[in-house]
Amino acid sequence: MKLWDKGFSIDKQIENFTVCNDREIDIHIAKYDVQASIAHAIMLESIGIITAEELTDLKKGLNELAADIEEGTFVIEPSFEDVHSKIEWELTNKLGKVGKKIHTARSRNDQVLVALQLYYKENLTIVNDKVKSLFDTLLHLAETHKDSLLPGYTHLQVAMPSSFGLWFSAYAELLIDDVYVLNAVSKVVDQNPLGSAAGYGSSFPIDRELTTKELEFATLKYNVVAAQLSRGKSERSIAAALGGLCNTLARFSMDVCLYMSQNFGFISFPDELTTGSSIMPHKKNPDVFELIRGKCNKIQALHSEMLLITNNLPTGYHRDFQLLKENIIAAFEDVKDILDIFNYSIQQVIVKDIDLNDEKYHYLFTVDSINNLVVEGMSFREAYQKIGSQVEEGTYTPDLGKQHTHLGSIHNLSLDKIKAKYPLE
Repeated sequence: MKLWDKGFSIDKQIENFTVCNDREIDIHIAKYDVQASIAHAIMLESIGIITAEELTDLKKGLNELAADIEEGTFVIEPSFEDVHSKIEWELTNKLGKVGKKIHTARSRNDQVLVALQLYYKENLTIVNDKVKSLFDTLLHLAETHKDSLLPGYTHLQVAMPSSFGLWFSAYAELLIDDVYVLNAVSKVVDQNPLGSAAGYGSSFPIDRELTTKELEFATLKYNVVAAQLSRGKSERSIAAALGGLCNTLARFSMDVCLYMSQNFGFISFPDELTTGSSIMPHKKNPDVFELIRGKCNKIQALHSEMLLITNNLPTGYHRDFQLLKENIIAAFEDVKDILDIFNYSIQQVIVKDIDLNDEKYHYLFTVDSINNLVVEGMSFREAYQKIGSQVEEGTYTPDLGKQHTHLGSIHNLSLDKIKAKYPLE
């Protein structure tokens, strides 16, 4: 049940170690291996390696496997090394000799590589769509709560007036930066490696442009050695992009946890979105956002893992690359779940009224008071010293009515401009 089987048995302990948990991981790329196999079969028929009748049989068999995968009935038994050997065995079992022809002019190396590229390409699009949904939610929350003031902090000390509108739209605009990077990585993976075989091409007159078109890649990786070297580079790029997105979500989650605490008391959530304590009946814990924070921080470490696995490997294929699949696929699946639960939960946030006359917010408006004096003709340095003296003497009286009118400030959120800035692709 191995694509490299030469008629002898491998030591069982060695086999278990080298196969690892590929069977479980490969379920995620099964449908993409089928897609690539169909494109490869079409190409083989076009250059006369298989007949039109054989192509019809192969497409029928592969489409049946695609249906099994879609229905969740496709299983990779322990007797198979991976999804690729399972699919070829199924084709041979159903179709006979023609099933053995599907591997002509390709290696397991480019077979794995193209399936992964297709998985990455589609899942980057899915992640992008989920980011857009969260972005829309945050802009809606910003509009809804644009007039709700919120203390702003620097060094975790009360600093200047902010607002919930400013807070929500800040993270919305940060997501745009993350999408820029996701889109750049999408271009990296949107290149067809099929036809590079074991990394040095094939003596068959294969048509790589045909498979590129069939698989809807934007272009192909022309140089066959470059195609093989892209394994690891794609994963490093993806890990950096997902890590950047997770950094945004982790920081936002930390804000949520902080703002929910009694010492801040800015927001809350319905009871059904929080958890309690086994011994403290008053507790209302933000476990969802704590887990988001933890999962996101874990994903941010992935780039280092991808870098160290592939660092300084010489030209050509190495089995080390097998280790890239598990955690990069797990990261994609986690990020999709994280975006869904974040979007679902934050939509139900309860924004509380904050009394800015509270003593601890007394100096929140000192900068506005300084600016008022400057507008009246005093130099900034003199105004700073005057208000500073009032703070020291305990005579300072805040002005709560100052309007901030410039683009992107409390009273001019520019939500329409932020929305228009979101990249279309």
